Amino acid sequence: MSTVLAYSSPAIGHLFPMVPLLLELKSRGHEVHLRTLPKQVHPMRDLGFHAEPVDERLLGIEARDYLTKSTKDALASSVDTFTSRARLDAPDFRSAIDDVGPDLALVDINCWGARIVAEHLGMPWATFSPFTPPIQSKGTPPFGPGLAPMSGPLGRARDAVVRRLVIGAVEKLMMPGMNRLRADVSNGQLPPVSSADAFFRTAPLMLVATSEPFEYEHADWAPRIRMIGSVAWEPPVETPPWLEELEQPAVLVTTSSEYQADERLVRTALEALAKEPYSVIATLPASRAGSAGAARASGTDAVRTVPANARIEHFVPHSLVLDRAAVAITHGGMGSTQKALAKGVPVVVVPFGRDQHEVAARVVAADAGVRLNPRKLTPGRLREAVQEARSKAGGARRVAAGYKAAGGAIAGANALEGLLPE
Repeated sequence: MSTVLAYSSPAIGHLFPMVPLLLELKSRGHEVHLRTLPKQVHPMRDLGFHAEPVDERLLGIEARDYLTKSTKDALASSVDTFTSRARLDAPDFRSAIDDVGPDLALVDINCWGARIVAEHLGMPWATFSPFTPPIQSKGTPPFGPGLAPMSGPLGRARDAVVRRLVIGAVEKLMMPGMNRLRADVSNGQLPPVSSADAFFRTAPLMLVATSEPFEYEHADWAPRIRMIGSVAWEPPVETPPWLEELEQPAVLVTTSSEYQADERLVRTALEALAKEPYSVIATLPASRAGSAGAARASGTDAVRTVPANARIEHFVPHSLVLDRAAVAITHGGMGSTQKALAKGVPVVVVPFGRDQHEVAARVVAADAGVRLNPRKLTPGRLREAVQEARSKAGGARRVAAGYKAAGGAIAGANALEGLLPE
């Protein structure tokens, strides 16, 4: 069989959704090599992958978009982060290719330098996007602000104006640096691209971890962009005794695995639900305070008061909580939001930035939950949003059915194998 090299960006929110694809390829007899976060190397080896760490300097280039004040500035900050990382992930990926000699490469969408290397070499390769990619589609609002779809002439006019003011402004900042990067990485052999959309379409195949009805219809994406539904993986662990002892329906509260100063979502949720008939489980995987510890009453520097019906964890597999959950309160991360919906659990989405506004818009469009603006985040409003979200379980179940119908890791592996020579 063939040798596959997978290259992930330094975030578990990007690595974990890729794992089901790699496991499926391994089950078919392919030899799977992986470059990933240093702390995840041994767990990935335990799964049977040939795993090695990415360049550790990549971990030092932190996303700082949460410090910005507008969608345009946040997108520009993300461009700066990924461009800076690209200067490191390009040679790191090329070194991995030299070591492995793969027949096929699977590259995270945020690893811009590695993607340019794969394009330049002309090898069979695909890109993997654990979130809705910022690619244009007829009838879809411009990526970023989280606008609801609007049909007709008024909608087209609105989208054209927003695309020019937001995406167009970011592209003016992005494209010169992007094309310098393409020229440098390829020794001048790759032509410049004219837009961000063109850059993200350079892969022969893009696998996107979502599907209708959560995602909007994109008839003009086919055949090179394939939605495969929600693909989730979590480290195998035993169910904690405290979780088995829960007597009330759970509410899962998530924050980003890549720091964005969203701890106040946990603080507000604990206050909002302190006297409600729920068991509140909050996770802070990227908290600057470090591990929250196992004891319920310990709290963290980020969250000092923990009511009797709540518990804070640095990390706990979301699926274990969601099996007992009535509602999930999420920061709008694609992974945590889709994990909830894949189990038919409705969500309250409080988007802080990145792709989270787009995730929130899709939750509302699918009638699978409620969107709450972080500027209006108060205990009272969040408590009301949780109650409203519970009425959206039907929409969440429809989304779950759509994910299953999309085929998941099996569909993705089939598409990847289609890139290999006969």
